[in-house]
Amino acid sequence: MARYTSEFTQFLNELKSEKPQLEAGQQAGRALLWDKEPLTIEDQRRAKAAKLKQRAYVYSND
Repeated sequence: MARYTSEFTQFLNELKSEKPQLEAGQQAGRALLWDKEPLTIEDQRRAKAAKLKQRAYVYSND
């Protein structure tokens, strides 16, 4: 029994077969922007201490 595949899924499968390096590039981009080591407790403490309190009305130029 054949399963239904949408046009978009067919397009993606065709694109991936034509450009096999595409997925490796996506994973490299994700690693660059999102996959990071969690902060240590000390780093979290320093980041919290370094935060500035936001002014009550942020759009004021005073």
